[in-house]
Amino acid sequence: MSEVPEEEQEFVQSTEVEEVVDEQVDEAEPMSEDEDDNTEEPQEQEDGEDEEKIEIDMSNNSWTYFDKHEDSVFTVFHHPKLPLACTGGGDNTAYLWTTHSQPPKLAQQLKGHKESVITGGFTGDGEFLITGDMAGKIIVHQARKGGQVWKVYAELEEIEEIVWITVHPSQPVFAFGGADGSVWVYQITPDLEQIMSGFSHQSETTAGTFVNTDDLDSLTLVTISTDGSIVGWNAYTATPYFKLTEADFKGLVIPWVSMGLQGKSSVLAVGSNQGTIAIVNISNGTVLTTFKVIELKEDQDELDGSVESISFSDTLPLMALGMVSGAVLLFDAKSWRERHSIAIDDAVTKVAFVPGTPYLVGSSMNGKIYKWDARTGAETFVGVGHNMGVLDFTFTEQGNKLITAGDEGVALIYKTEQ
Repeated sequence: MSEVPEEEQEFVQSTEVEEVVDEQVDEAEPMSEDEDDNTEEPQEQEDGEDEEKIEIDMSNNSWTYFDKHEDSVFTVFHHPKLPLACTGGGDNTAYLWTTHSQPPKLAQQLKGHKESVITGGFTGDGEFLITGDMAGKIIVHQARKGGQVWKVYAELEEIEEIVWITVHPSQPVFAFGGADGSVWVYQITPDLEQIMSGFSHQSETTAGTFVNTDDLDSLTLVTISTDGSIVGWNAYTATPYFKLTEADFKGLVIPWVSMGLQGKSSVLAVGSNQGTIAIVNISNGTVLTTFKVIELKEDQDELDGSVESISFSDTLPLMALGMVSGAVLLFDAKSWRERHSIAIDDAVTKVAFVPGTPYLVGSSMNGKIYKWDARTGAETFVGVGHNMGVLDFTFTEQGNKLITAGDEGVALIYKTEQ
């Protein structure tokens, strides 16, 4: 049989990744001999050289762990088709590693960043991986040989500090925002090329999301900023089709820090660091309603009111909020009335509904990750094992595996099958 051309090869299947990674580890320069020993023989940690990891080993219910990072793990995201996770850390490095094997196998170390790798994502087809660091450098890797190897496709340095990257779910396009308030959109194929740059925000842009993504003839992005503005962009023309400012919020400057889109609808929720939620119709930029979600007590810090994360369920009319105060709040997504309140003993870093299920996952600076039944607010799983905060998470296998990014430099995988 003749060899299939590289560009026509399919991505490897889940059952093939372990075999693939074994073949490539030697060429990927990621692991020293000592590091390899630590991965394959965790009992050496138990014998007593790393007290922090002894604590993790003694108090966790995780299925397995990945500990190649030498500093905090800030971000984690999962390949859409393969059992591969990417983590980025304070060691200026990103790693690709398997999520179906115990222990995980190192697939590739991705070097070249200048500062902490804090954000990124895979394209919807899984062909490209985008990572960004705090110094403003973005590296795009492309999968080769069906995902066996990832090669640098392009590099980009446009701004001094990147805050976020969002990848279009169906087009080879990504956007990013900077601490200077700028917003940029790039296409990846046929070559990495700038589509737009926008400068409507006057201070840090804190989040962005593509909307109306089923319409492949349009490219629409919504971004928010700490200057209180919310902007909807036509990314092809760089023209704002709406812009909300303090005048639209009774003269108040509300520092927006989080956002969540209700499925494929026109409803966008935006959260501030002062406990305010705005519900916006993104089709025309109309503010549907605003409301406070928390009243701080005298002993609470002002930033305890910050809405750190927003997620909408795709099976229930519910919106979830994760608060610095430690509260997880569930609101009816029609009446905007609170349905459930869950108290955690430290700041919530992220909440996300598992697609196609009634389950909500949340992480906290207390080092734990939680899973709740959003219909009742009942806790169904608590993952322990980190000795510092969980800064990010992702899930796979319909939420039956949770993958965390720990501030102490370790990523854990939990199995949560009901």
